[in-house]
Amino acid sequence: MNSPLTAGRVADYTRDGYLIVKHPIFSPEKFAQAKAYCASLFDAANEGGNIPAIIDCPHWRDPRMFEWIFADEMLDLVEPLIGPDIGVFACHLLQKPAGTGKRVPWHEDSAYWRGVLEPMTVASVTLALEPCLTENGCLRVVPGTHLHGYSDYAPVKKPEDEVFGIEIKRSEVLNARAADIVLQPNEASVHHGKIIHGSNPNTGNLRRAVLTVRYFPTTVRFVSDAHEYFKQGFHIYLARGRDHAGNRYSDPTKAYAKNDKVSTA
Repeated sequence: MNSPLTAGRVADYTRDGYLIVKHPIFSPEKFAQAKAYCASLFDAANEGGNIPAIIDCPHWRDPRMFEWIFADEMLDLVEPLIGPDIGVFACHLLQKPAGTGKRVPWHEDSAYWRGVLEPMTVASVTLALEPCLTENGCLRVVPGTHLHGYSDYAPVKKPEDEVFGIEIKRSEVLNARAADIVLQPNEASVHHGKIIHGSNPNTGNLRRAVLTVRYFPTTVRFVSDAHEYFKQGFHIYLARGRDHAGNRYSDPTKAYAKNDKVSTA
C-alpha cells in the first residue's frame, strides 16, 4: 500500500466522516482514459435527450471499469480507513447538466442499505471527472453525522425539483452546518456511508460529472435478502485481500445483467 493519507487525515475522517483529497489521484494518462471511458457511458445514457442523474452500477455490464475501480490509487485511499481486505459494494456514475441539474435532498446512504450491509461500514470514493463547484451542485456533507446514520425522513415539498422524493427532516439546520466538497478533475473525496449528504441544483454553466465507488471491509456481511432490490440480483466484488464474512463475490472479468444471481449471503 502506498497511501497518501497520514495518521492525522485518518483521524479527521474518523471524527468528521469525510475527507477531501486535493491532489491528482491518477496519472494524467490514466485519468484521461477514465474520463473518456466514463464520458462514452454518459453519452450512451444521454441519447434521446433523457439525461439520467445516475448510471447505476455500470461495472456489472462493463468489466473495463475495474481498471479504475480496482486501481491501487483508489484502494490505497480507503485501506487506512477500512483495512486491507476490501470489497466493492456498488459503483455509480453521477451527472448534473449545466443549468438544469436537480437538487439531491439530504439523505444517508445507510438509510437505503440498512440491513443489507452488517455492520454499516462503507467508504465512498468520489472521483471528479469534471469540476465540482458550489455553483454546479457539488456534493455537500454534514460533518460528524456518520456517528448516527439513521435519521427521520419526510416528503419533499416540490418533488419535481428534486432527484428523489424524501428528505431528512430539519433541513434548515443541516444547511447551516454543511460543507461543500469542491474538487477539480482527478481530485477525490471520501465519505462514510452513514454521513448526511446531498447537493444543490446546478445553476452554473458547467456540467458536474463524477465516478463514485462504494468500498467496504470484508468483515462486513452482505445480506442479499434484506431488501427486495437486492434480492433481484446484485453483484459485489473482492478488490483486495480476502473475505472474512462468508460473502460470495462476482467475477470482475464477466459482464452481468442485473438479474444474474451470483452474489448471495
